[in-house]
Amino acid sequence: MEYFRPIAMTDPARPAGAFALAGGWCWFDRVEVLSRAAPSRLIPASEVPASVLHRLTAPRPAFAGLGMDRPRLMGILNVTPDSFSDGGKFLGADAAVAQARAMAVGAEIIDIGGESTRPGAVEVPVAEEIARTAPVIRALREGGLMAPISIDTRKAPVAEAALRAGATIVNDVSAFDFDPALGPLAAGTGALVVLMHAQGVPKTMQDDPRYGDVLLDVYDALAARLARAEALGIARARIALDPGIGFGKTQAHNLTLLRGLSLLHGLGCPILLGTSRKRFIGAIGRADAPDARAPGSIATALSGVAQGAQIIRIHDVAETRQALRLWKSLNTDHLEEEA
Repeated sequence: MEYFRPIAMTDPARPAGAFALAGGWCWFDRVEVLSRAAPSRLIPASEVPASVLHRLTAPRPAFAGLGMDRPRLMGILNVTPDSFSDGGKFLGADAAVAQARAMAVGAEIIDIGGESTRPGAVEVPVAEEIARTAPVIRALREGGLMAPISIDTRKAPVAEAALRAGATIVNDVSAFDFDPALGPLAAGTGALVVLMHAQGVPKTMQDDPRYGDVLLDVYDALAARLARAEALGIARARIALDPGIGFGKTQAHNLTLLRGLSLLHGLGCPILLGTSRKRFIGAIGRADAPDARAPGSIATALSGVAQGAQIIRIHDVAETRQALRLWKSLNTDHLEEEA
């Protein structure tokens, strides 16, 4: 089997005949052909099979009412006592609501989670996870917040309570592997979904992760999960895909995925990238404290944007928004910042 990774570009000197990547701000005229059985090679984009080229170039439908023709920011709100970066800071409902409102100034989506999925984390009881998240979502909606809200959970009862409270997106780090009821729930409610790749569960996922070829293995796994979601009745237009940086992956795995991220456009869905404050950023950037990793987080976010990733999940919203404005001005002068 061959895989086709578009070489994403943003340079204004765009050659005639170049293709728009996923209908967005990047273009490509070359493609790297990858295989498990042969060395990679470069070919002109015009030589890519027609069906593959269509998936690589077709504009992505709006996700949660947001056009995918420009990068979007998803702000992270952990309503937990033990998340690796900000555990306990927003556990109280009032603090969580205030933080969500502050993030909504710069982030188009607010992602709310009540269970830490950091390496080594243990499972939270369903009732406790619901009690942490649903009241915050309800308070935000009753207070007039119009931004899309995502519930970060692996569990159907938690997602159901969040959707009733006003969430519209289910962000499942297990891609429906953990709770078999979550996929049918999402299908039946019409919720949008984010399917993320992970190897193992949070408690043990970093013990000894191994892959044959991490980029191709993650691509195949996401393709299988996408097909399963479609079989449940969830249209591809309702799905975003996340390679799961840091979830059952070493530093080398993470870097390989980030370098080859544009391959995932071949699956035909928006790409969500979440690297914010993760351990490999601290290791490479020499920042032990998670809240000191904003510069490295922004660097990896902009690397993803440069490969056409449509949704960037981050803690440091204002800082990333500023960096993105500068990146747009320098790289894509046709792509104006929305008010």
